[in-house]
Amino acid sequence: MSKIKKEVITDNYALYNGDCYEVMKTLPANSIDLSVYSPPFAKESGGLYQYSSDERDLSNCESRDLFMQQYEFMVAEISRITKPGRITAVHCTDIMNSRTESLNDFPHEIIKIHEKYGFEYKNRITIWKEPMKVRLRTMVKSLMHVSLIEDATSVFPAMPDYLLLFKKSGECEVPVTHEGGFKEYFGEIPMLPHMIKGDSDSDEFLELSTKTFQYYQKKYAHFEGDHKENILSHIIFRRYMSSVWDDVRIDNVLPFQDSKEQDDEKHVHPLQLDVIDRVVALYSNPGEVVLTPFMGVGSEVYSPVSLGRKAIGIELKDSYFKQAILNVKDAEKRFNEKKPLELDLK
Repeated sequence: MSKIKKEVITDNYALYNGDCYEVMKTLPANSIDLSVYSPPFAKESGGLYQYSSDERDLSNCESRDLFMQQYEFMVAEISRITKPGRITAVHCTDIMNSRTESLNDFPHEIIKIHEKYGFEYKNRITIWKEPMKVRLRTMVKSLMHVSLIEDATSVFPAMPDYLLLFKKSGECEVPVTHEGGFKEYFGEIPMLPHMIKGDSDSDEFLELSTKTFQYYQKKYAHFEGDHKENILSHIIFRRYMSSVWDDVRIDNVLPFQDSKEQDDEKHVHPLQLDVIDRVVALYSNPGEVVLTPFMGVGSEVYSPVSLGRKAIGIELKDSYFKQAILNVKDAEKRFNEKKPLELDLK
């Protein structure tokens, strides 16, 4: 009997309502060009991120050890179906025990498991979060101003998110190329005071302001020349290569409120499209296949499809799956409907 409850398959994406481990077992080896996802958390977090009451939901594992054992099965499948030399990106954070507010280094455990299954750990990007917004979302005492007044030893910075980048061992048969460089930026205006003009060997600097950046966005939107002449691409590249992304738009997410149910986690918030868009644009070619084993409301399918890729999304929770169908339906129209910048290029 099939473990897939429902599925929606089109020319550009395949959505599966079922257990990600069972679905991935049906996929051919070395068939995925890129994967990007946010894993769930165990009950150790005090129920702060309990996604559903389903016994197959990883967030219902009673202990950290059991959670990591189940998660390891999933990583083994990701390794099997990922093409050699290609990338998997894992969005995560430290796990906070909601009772004690102590932290478990979840990223470290993710790294060790991926290394066990043939992935090379390449880097970690820190995604900055505004402390007050984190406080309002999680209600942790360590971010209360009154705690500073009463006893500063109980005050600690807001936890950032992390994007862990892994590369599967082996030779990449089809390189990911960017002819002409980048022409689209995903995020707020870059927070960089100076940029090197032209190639990296140049000693000519220019001031980067909102107006000049928008000017470059329009000027190079359809650039077809030598990448060395694409100033916009050099700016974007330096920003994406920063180890800290402080310009991710926290509310640039797909609709999700209608998919919430009574047994949902207390603080649901889909992964920001800026993060997914950057990963997809950096590490995949148009037409290639992007996988997300924890699809949620469809963000990691919507992004690649809107960027001209194909995508496979797997989601266990019925209400999230239904919302993902609605969200992904018009992904191809995403950038066609974007209004052009109204700037004077003279």
